[in-house]
Amino acid sequence: MNQEQIDRINELARKSKVTELTPEEKEEQKRLRTEYIATIRMNMRSQLDNIDIQEKDGTVTNLGQKYGLKTKH
Repeated sequence: MNQEQIDRINELARKSKVTELTPEEKEEQKRLRTEYIATIRMNMRSQLDNIDIQEKDGTVTNLGQKYGLKTKH
């Protein structure tokens, strides 16, 4: 997701507070929001996959593996 798409999401959100969006704009807003959420989830999974926690017993747990995300390479 690039900055132009994020700006468009914000533009549509501002417009929807003032006036009714057209059906095309509503569809565009829905598509952009879905793409934005998918991007956020992908970034979060990537971050979790790279975090290791050392437990009190000394073992190391990878959060990506612990929560069923991608396995660490």
